[in-house]
Amino acid sequence: MADVAAHITGTVWKIEVQVGQQVKEGETLVILESMKMEMPVDAPEGGGSVKEIRCKEAQSVNEGDVLVVLE
Repeated sequence: MADVAAHITGTVWKIEVQVGQQVKEGETLVILESMKMEMPVDAPEGGGSVKEIRCKEAQSVNEGDVLVVLE
């Protein structure tokens, strides 16, 4: 399992995946908005399937908060 965390403090602008979805390395999982810039959060090396989504659109998150859990 891999926890995918926010790399910046910001707001969840869009969730691009669903639970159970297979993802490839580098695929965008979530898009964060910070200082009027959109920043993608991508699947790490190896990808996998989405086990859990721990955020909601329009939610404020801090750097290091887990957004998605992959298995």
